[in-house]
Amino acid sequence: MKLNVFVLLLLLLVSTATCCPPSDRRALLAFRAALHEPYLGIFNSWTGQDCCHNWYGVSCDSLTHRVADINLRGESEDPIFERAHRTGYMTGHIAPAICDLARLSAITIADWKGISGEIPTCITRLPFLRTLDLIGNQISGGIPNDIGRLHRLAVLNVADNRISGSIPKSLTNLSSLMHLDLRNNLISGVIPPDFGRLTMLSRALLSGNRITGRIPESLTRIYRLADVDLSGNQLYGPIPPSLGRMAVLATLNLDGNKFSGEIPQTLMTSSVMNLNLSRNMLQGKIPEGFGPRSYFTVLDLSYNNLKGPIPRSISGASFIGHLDLSHNHLCGRIPVGSPFSHLEAASFMYNDCLCGKPLRACLKN
Repeated sequence: MKLNVFVLLLLLLVSTATCCPPSDRRALLAFRAALHEPYLGIFNSWTGQDCCHNWYGVSCDSLTHRVADINLRGESEDPIFERAHRTGYMTGHIAPAICDLARLSAITIADWKGISGEIPTCITRLPFLRTLDLIGNQISGGIPNDIGRLHRLAVLNVADNRISGSIPKSLTNLSSLMHLDLRNNLISGVIPPDFGRLTMLSRALLSGNRITGRIPESLTRIYRLADVDLSGNQLYGPIPPSLGRMAVLATLNLDGNKFSGEIPQTLMTSSVMNLNLSRNMLQGKIPEGFGPRSYFTVLDLSYNNLKGPIPRSISGASFIGHLDLSHNHLCGRIPVGSPFSHLEAASFMYNDCLCGKPLRACLKN
């Protein structure tokens, strides 16, 4: 009899030790109470005392049994979406109760289309947070001013929302940040001058906002930066030549801004493979200097004020997949041979006096 009681007590202790703490369960239920998901029933599994097991989108640390991840995506291949034959839709807001989950390392509340309200400022008090992904909602307000306190944060993605205000100065304190995605919001102000302090950054996606000012020189000193998208903003001034000397930069989208001056020659022989400088106010000639190191999947210089001929050296490029030089003031003969043999007339139209295939034949002297 005593042995049976001992075994029952032991089982009770083990069960309690592997459950999430009541405080974490209360925080999750308060978080759920602020949201409304009418179609999929993703919160139907949030029942019982143990939020570490079989609560949809919730994961716990195997040692501490504290809630470590919240992963709720409105677009997923999970069977719950396949059975419903639809993507997710959720309204409500992100309750500050989420900040009571002190061991959170990842918050993903993405692509629900209807979640509004602001990012709780208390999120900056979650010292273990590595991922904050809120893409594809209707979240408004600013990025919390103290975001720079999250020294472990590697992913910050608030794209496709209604975030306003400026980029907080403290953001450049995020020494672990690798992926920054602020696309398609209402963010204004300038890119912080000390943006280069983000030494671990590999992707800086800031397109579709109202950002003004110049590209800070410090950005060009981020060694790991491979993807820069600043398109669709109100940036101005010259394009820094140092962008063409970045070691691993592969994608540079600066289209739809107010950049002026000449195209830096350094960009023609750089590591950049996808270069879009269209819809700016760039002047002068397309620089010479193309060569075997010039490899472009996309080279778009359309809708600028470029003049003069297409440089002959462009024929020496190792590859140009898509070329668009339309809507400029270029003049002269279109070079023959690769990479021009596969291009259509639309790549060269609406210039002053270009001629040769695929446009009209040039007049003989």
